[in-house]
Amino acid sequence: MPDMLRFHDVNTHYGDLHVLKDVNYSIGDGEIVSLLGGNACGKSTTMKTIMGVVRPTSGSVIFDGVPIEKMSTAERVRRGIAPVLEARRLFPRMTVYENLEMGAYTRKHGPEFEQDLDRVYSLFPRIKERLNQVSGTLSGGEQQMVAIGRALMARPRLICMDEPSMGLSPLYVEQVFEIIRTINRQGTTIFMVEQNANMALSIAHRAYVLQTGKVVLSGSASELRRDPAIREAYLGELQLT
Repeated sequence: MPDMLRFHDVNTHYGDLHVLKDVNYSIGDGEIVSLLGGNACGKSTTMKTIMGVVRPTSGSVIFDGVPIEKMSTAERVRRGIAPVLEARRLFPRMTVYENLEMGAYTRKHGPEFEQDLDRVYSLFPRIKERLNQVSGTLSGGEQQMVAIGRALMARPRLICMDEPSMGLSPLYVEQVFEIIRTINRQGTTIFMVEQNANMALSIAHRAYVLQTGKVVLSGSASELRRDPAIREAYLGELQLT
């Protein structure tokens, strides 16, 4: 499976703070890859580095064989990378429809735009019922659906999700993860930072574990779910199937 996205010896800093330390990831075309780790270990910095919000101090970020670390965020979106940001980050005073429109800001309206709207509506029927509702008045689960729908409107090949289950009820968590699996089956690659390790590993193909900015474990999701160190650190006493 060819790499769609690759980090090669990436280092990032915030001033004197060394956040990512010689990090290497590879995300293959068609995979779901999860990134696990505790607070302040570099997970969100990884996502910001992919989207160009944070620039590496050394190393390369390669998408489809092309280094992108010097490209703008807009150019990365045009090339096929879309984010689902931590805490949704919708435009709260805009309607659901207007938020979805913003996902397609790098594209012209036309038949493809309408096709993509129809795809979002099929994945999220509730969104279609609330198109004219101001997005800031939606529940957390509904806002996450709009955030994922907004990313899909960019027609991405890769979606980078930062904590998609954060702040959601258990029912919405299950719905969101099932939708992530469906989107992947439809052909979109997913790279996902997630605190809910058990849910993340239940749908991922592979995973990486970060500790203090370094990759300390990687492998298939099924192997990591059965790793005693992972179970103790992230999965507790949950029964793994």
